[in-house]
Amino acid sequence: MEPHENTGHPRRWAILGVLVISLLVVVLDNTILNVALRTLADPVRGLGASQGELEWAINSYTLVFAGLLFTFGVLGDRLGRRRFLILGLALFGLASLLSAYAQDPAQLIAARALMGVGGAAIMPVTLSIISNVFDPRERGRAIGVWAGAVGLAVAIGPVLGGALLEHYWWGSVFLINVPVVAVGVLLVALLVPESRDPSPGRVDVLGVLLSVIGLVALTYGIIDGGEHGFGRPLVWVSIVGGLAVLGWFVAHELRSDHPSLDVRLFRVPRFAAPVALVGLVFFAAMGVMFFGAFYLQLVRGYSPLESGLLFLPFAAAQLIFAPRSAAMVRRYGGRAVAAVGLLLTVVALAAFVLIDADTPIWIFSALGFLQGAGMANIMPPATESIMSALPREKAGVGSAVSNTIRQVAGALGVAVLGSVLSAVYRDQVAPAVSALPEPVRDAARESVSGAYAVADRLGPAAPRLIEAANDSFVSAMHWAAGISALVATLGVVIVFRWMPGRPVVAADATPATEPELAGTA
Repeated sequence: MEPHENTGHPRRWAILGVLVISLLVVVLDNTILNVALRTLADPVRGLGASQGELEWAINSYTLVFAGLLFTFGVLGDRLGRRRFLILGLALFGLASLLSAYAQDPAQLIAARALMGVGGAAIMPVTLSIISNVFDPRERGRAIGVWAGAVGLAVAIGPVLGGALLEHYWWGSVFLINVPVVAVGVLLVALLVPESRDPSPGRVDVLGVLLSVIGLVALTYGIIDGGEHGFGRPLVWVSIVGGLAVLGWFVAHELRSDHPSLDVRLFRVPRFAAPVALVGLVFFAAMGVMFFGAFYLQLVRGYSPLESGLLFLPFAAAQLIFAPRSAAMVRRYGGRAVAAVGLLLTVVALAAFVLIDADTPIWIFSALGFLQGAGMANIMPPATESIMSALPREKAGVGSAVSNTIRQVAGALGVAVLGSVLSAVYRDQVAPAVSALPEPVRDAARESVSGAYAVADRLGPAAPRLIEAANDSFVSAMHWAAGISALVATLGVVIVFRWMPGRPVVAADATPATEPELAGTA
């Protein structure tokens, strides 16, 4: 029988609002930068950044963010979650200010890396604070709102970025973070209670170092391989080395009497199954968003602002369905809700195989809505299952694992599906560019954006090249979409085989009775 008394914090819903603001600024900034890349490359309007410098402006953030997520989740549990949230917001605001007024690409790359440090401190503690201030019976609904905020930020980032770039200089896409962060710090200080693990034990220094080294090496290899190809030794040294270090981390955690992560948790289906599900879904989803942006801006010729608006149905679906997913889980169980969400996502991803250069654009947005509705019913039950597998005082561990898997899987999805996209495009466009001079031919074969740049100098021959490039890109997009759908289909197998059928609401009351949790720190 459930206790009548609600054990949540009296200001829990106001606290959730503050956490959503903190989360929005982190996720939004990651997507807002994508629409500013062309402007940053302009030597007059921007910084004159090269392609490699633009890549590192994005990747310096991703690399630091993914590498530190787990560590900061663990340290937040030990040292105080509100303290980490305020520190992370302050660092993020300072780095945003430095990014806005960077004088050259190197300064921007360094400032973006500092933003990654701030983001890694913010992201895991938002979810662990939710677990701490909400009664287990309300936690699923709160996590639904949290997940909806992530989806909203992913979709409105390009819209906001496009609007700012149409009226202000490139630095405005970073400067807008500063007042939001200032308000966030004030509200966190006033509303959010401090919480930490009351018996943290000793710090697992070696485990923390191994997790950082392994995650950074693995993420670097994935990013570098996606951009420059997986045929270079450095890429595989980084990937294999990162996996080896993470293997060492697992072996060390199994032997340690004070592990930062009790890896035996991965034997618990309600922890391991949703972690795998989160990884598969974000691998597929981030890959689709990657090629979707190129499709809209190049093949269809929409501006950054227009492209962002066409992604809004995805955000709308997240806002509509994610907060309601908790009620659906209570009624039908997490397995059924996640399965339906996955099937909707698979259908949406597979349908992108039918999109071509002349498809009515409303179909693209409708598929985005369908994908958003599907993901809105996957992430909340998966996240709730992960968080319910741990007692409240260990919430940062669950949050950090979930967010780390999501970030690394998203980077892997962009890298792998981007590589598939590039390989198919190069193969398909080769006959159409074979007669061009060598330097121009190489640029046109490298990417669809390269073909558009070459076409500007071809005169009457330009339309033929553009048509060939568009057809080749659409064909490559079909391959990437098909692989995304197959990856998401693996999630259906995981859900039916291992996902718990009923919501678990009493994990906080009986953590000591679960041998799988023994020793978690």
